[in-house]
Parts: sequence; structure tokens; C-alpha cells
Amino acid sequence: LTPWIDAGSVGSLTIERLERYMEAGDLGGLATPGRYFDFTRYRPVVFYEEGKRKMKIPNADLRFAAGPGDTDFVFLHLLEPHSLAEEYIDAIVEVLETLKIKRYCRIGAMYDAVPHTRPLLVMGTQNGEPLEGVEGVTGNRRRPYQGPTSIMNLVGERLTASGIDSMMLMCRLPHYAELEADFAGRTKMLQVLSSIYGFPPEYAKSQRDTQQYERITSEMSRNPQIKSLVERLESDYDARLARRAGESTEEPAPQPPSTTELPPSVEQFLRELDQPGPGSQN
Repeated sequence: LTPWIDAGSVGSLTIERLERYMEAGDLGGLATPGRYFDFTRYRPVVFYEEGKRKMKIPNADLRFAAGPGDTDFVFLHLLEPHSLAEEYIDAIVEVLETLKIKRYCRIGAMYDAVPHTRPLLVMGTQNGEPLEGVEGVTGNRRRPYQGPTSIMNLVGERLTASGIDSMMLMCRLPHYAELEADFAGRTKMLQVLSSIYGFPPEYAKSQRDTQQYERITSEMSRNPQIKSLVERLESDYDARLARRAGESTEEPAPQPPSTTELPPSVEQFLRELDQPGPGSQN
């Protein structure tokens, strides 16, 4: 779901890799996407294919593929609507019900007060309840969220009411990095999906999944501001995991440290992490 819960492009990168490995084909999209999307906010993209100039108009694209096991997949590249949201949601739900899907799984990421030096956390829910028993997923319910949300949450609620399994997987990324393409987040999400669907190990392999975070770690030795920030986050992370291991009660959601503003030199370094290094591969 772009752009609401696609921090680090984790959701987009994950779906793109699955589509590539499974050789997904086009299934369809909205006949008149301009009815729901503002093209001054979601911009069309011009590109060249075999020497011919073409334009890609933003749409809610659907693609399909036969999985490596007994499961077939429909991939949805959803965009948040700018108008006629109820009609848009009705159309999505109708298509999914017509296709007789068994499960709707929304994936994405958001920024949190977590260190890049610890395993990334993936929070999961299933039909509104904490997801348990899946490797790599933290199903512990934290303090219930209250505040702004996406109208697209109604898709999952509508499908659950229709008897269709609805799952959500959310990767928590270091809030101080904010990488445009977070490959470590993509790898973590693919590992979790592999636990659920039995994907081959190569689906989650990537040479870039550690390079970005390794560069931050390298900078820590030269920059006391980054080192101090990460050490505080590590202490909080370890304490939370220790509490989860020993308690079953709910705990408050962590808040980012109050001193998250970094010096310009640090911010410039973190921005440069988005640039691929020599020999980088996806």
C-alpha cells in the first residue's frame, strides 16, 4: 500500500522480487484510474521500450503467478485513493471475492525506534489478532494504536467479514536511517513470507541486504553522535525483548528518543546510503 506503509519501499521491493522469481503476468487494473487518483500527486512516468516512448499511468495493478508449491498468488500494487474511496474499496473487494482468494496479506514497513545493529522486527496480525507461531514475527500486542490511519484498512475488514483470512505484516525500520530502498527490510520480509508459504531460500538472498547497515556501523566508529544514538536504541531494544520473553502482558509502544536530530554531516552520510556502492547487486 503506497505511500502509507511502504517505508524504505520494503513492500514494493518485496512484491517486485516475488513477481520476478515467479514470472508473474499482468491480470488487470482500473479502467479509469483518474477517477480515484490525483495525477498531480501520483505522477505518470515516461519511459522508452524498444526505442518507443511510452507513459505509465498510476494504477492499482494486479498481477498473478503460480507459486513454487500448491499456492497461486495475486499481487496487488495498491495506491491510496484521493477520491471516491468507498467505490474504490468496493471494486477491490469484489475482484478478490470473485477470484475466490483464501487469504489477503498486506505487507509493508514503517519507521520505529529500533537499532540497525539488531535483527529487524516484523509485527504481524491475523484477522485483527496478534499473529503467533510464525518464525521471524513478533505477535505480541503492544498498546493499541489510536490516531490517523488509512481508509484502505477497510479492505481487510471487509474480507474478514466475508470469511477470508486477512493478515498484515509490518517491518520496523531504524527511524534515523530512512533509506529510500531498505534492502535489509526486504530480506527480512521475504524470510517471514518464506516461513509462511515455504518459498525457496534464494528468494530472500541479496548481497545488498547488509551493505547499507554495514556502512552505518562503519560510520559509528568515527561519529560519536551516531554511536550514542544507536547505543540507546540497543538498550531499549534488548530491554523490550527481555520483557517479552518473561511477560505476557501488554507493553507501551516505544517512543523515539527525544534527541533524534542529527548533525548535518550525519544526515548527509545517511542520505548517501541510498546510493549503491561499487559492485552492488539486488
